[in-house]
Order: sequence, then C-alpha cells, then structure tokens
Amino acid sequence: MSDRYKEAGVDVHAGYKAVDLMKKHIKTTNREEVIGGVGTFAGLFDLSGFNYEKPVLVSGTDGVGTKLKLAFSTDKHDTVGIDLVAMCVNDIVAQGADPLFFLDYIACGKNDPEQIEQIVKGISAGCVDSGCALIGGETAEMPGMYQQGEYDLAGFVVGIAEKNDIITGEHIQPGDQIIGISSSGVHANGFSLVRKIIADQALSYHDYIEMLGMTLGEALLTPTRIYTKAVKQLKKALEIKGISHITGGGFYENIPRALPDHLGATIYQGSWAVPAIFPYLKEQANLSDDDMFGVFNMGVGMAIVVEKEKTDQAIDVLNNSGEKASIIGEVSEQSGVRIIHG
Repeated sequence: MSDRYKEAGVDVHAGYKAVDLMKKHIKTTNREEVIGGVGTFAGLFDLSGFNYEKPVLVSGTDGVGTKLKLAFSTDKHDTVGIDLVAMCVNDIVAQGADPLFFLDYIACGKNDPEQIEQIVKGISAGCVDSGCALIGGETAEMPGMYQQGEYDLAGFVVGIAEKNDIITGEHIQPGDQIIGISSSGVHANGFSLVRKIIADQALSYHDYIEMLGMTLGEALLTPTRIYTKAVKQLKKALEIKGISHITGGGFYENIPRALPDHLGATIYQGSWAVPAIFPYLKEQANLSDDDMFGVFNMGVGMAIVVEKEKTDQAIDVLNNSGEKASIIGEVSEQSGVRIIHG
C-alpha cells in the first residue's frame, strides 16, 4: 500500500526518517512535566505539580509568514523554527504567562527528512530558549499544495499564569513610562514589503551589504528574539502594567493593544538604537517614517509599560537579564500613537 501511496506523491518512509532525525532535537526541550515521548497520538503535560491559587492557561498560535520565502531562496532552514516559537511565545508572555509546551505543524509538498530536521532543530532551540517543551506536532506531506522544497509552518503554545497576575493594561495611567526592549532586526513581520523592495531594486539575498556587515539574506534571516526570561525576571521585581509585542502593524497597531481605549502613547524617535537593516530598507524604497513605523518593529521587539518611579529599576533588571532596554516614550491622554523626535 505504501508503494501506491508513494506513487501518489507521499513517501511514508521519508516521514519515518524525518521523525527519527528530529528526536534528538526534541529531547533537548524536555521538562519533567512531559509524559510519554515522540510518536504517540497526543502530547501529554502534567499540571499536578504546579502551585497556583487560580491558574489560567494562556494560549497563542502563529506562523512565520513570507519570511519562509527567504529560507527557500537561501536554502537555510535552521532559524525559521526559532521565529515560529518566538512569534507564539512572545504573544503569551505579553499577557504575563510562562510558556509550558509547544506544538508545531509543518506542511510540505515533498518530505525531505534533512530539511525537516533543520526546521525542527530551530523549533527546539526556540523552545529551549523560552523554557517550554516541544511535546508534539504534525508533518503533513501534501503533493500539489506546495512547490518542490517549499513548506509552511504554524505553531501553538500553551502557558500558565496566576489569574491575578495576568497583564491586562487596565491600571495604566497617563505619565506611565514605556520601555523598549531591543529587537534583533526585522523579526518575522513585514516580509511581503521586504520582498517587494528586494524585487523592485533587483537585489540578491547573497549581496554583501557594507552597512549591515553581512549579506542581505543573513541580516533578514536573523531570528526573532524571545523575551521569556527577561520578562520573567521583570515580573519578579516589579509590577508590569502593560506589554506590547511589536509584530505586524508596527507601533501604530500594537502599542494601543496594551493600553486602555481612552489612552495613547507618545514615542520619542531617536531614543533607542535602530538596527541598520531598517535605514537600509527605508533608503532602498524611499519609505516614509509612517511607512516604517506602521509595518516594522524599528528595533523594538517589546514595549513595556511601568510606573514612572519604577523606570530605572525596570531598565536595570532588563539589561542585567541580557537585553538592551531604554525609555522610548510615555502614556498620554490622547488616544493613538504619536511619534515625535525625542
């Protein structure tokens, strides 16, 4: 039967090989709460050892978007899995949750075990960085749906939070300070525009760009930072009033998501270091500041709202956790986001 299935374009033996190759990477993510191993019909995670008064499970799901096109073009597949985990995990961290476990979905036209292994290697690295276990997933071989060598990724994460500690933004007041944590670059949003810029300017991902200090492909494939550890340390030190994960829609769309409806934010442009990839893209396409701040993270992966009196302490905690943090603005009485030269 498997021979007839292979004639239809699905190689079950390649699937078995892919599972064998990924096992060693999945093992690195293991937590003591994980029950069973790879290959069962469902992933099991034991919650009985957690000591919460009012535990709330917090979930998130996301993908990598058209950044995958860069992986196809450069034949580099070991970092997009980190992006996948980061896009899911950073969302639940923004609500105050600690990640517990992760599931992945890989869809491809033809199962290439070595390529799948590289993808899962990245997913596992992201899970280790965020402290969650990779307890299951699905690799779907679908001939005719994807071109040779191409695939799509989706992820799903579950975390936990004490109900009273969920970050809702409801206590934010005008005058509260907004702290930005540095991004590692473009992360995994805005790549449809990035790809258009590259096509319009006839650029190559293999071009070495002096101002970037690396090839264009290397700069753009830099994986999304995962902020679990830094935010966890900050939660222990002080009250976090709100968090925005700066993803698709940039500053204008994401910062208001952490604020009460009647409040807004004033952002001081120039108050943080902007990675060189952003001025490079802006120059190549002659984009406006509104374009840039409306699409990209502009060097700020997360924006955290704290009381003004706690600002210095918060920055110290974040910097000591290995991040680069700075004051980038403050909460205002006027709704929406205003970006001014600081």
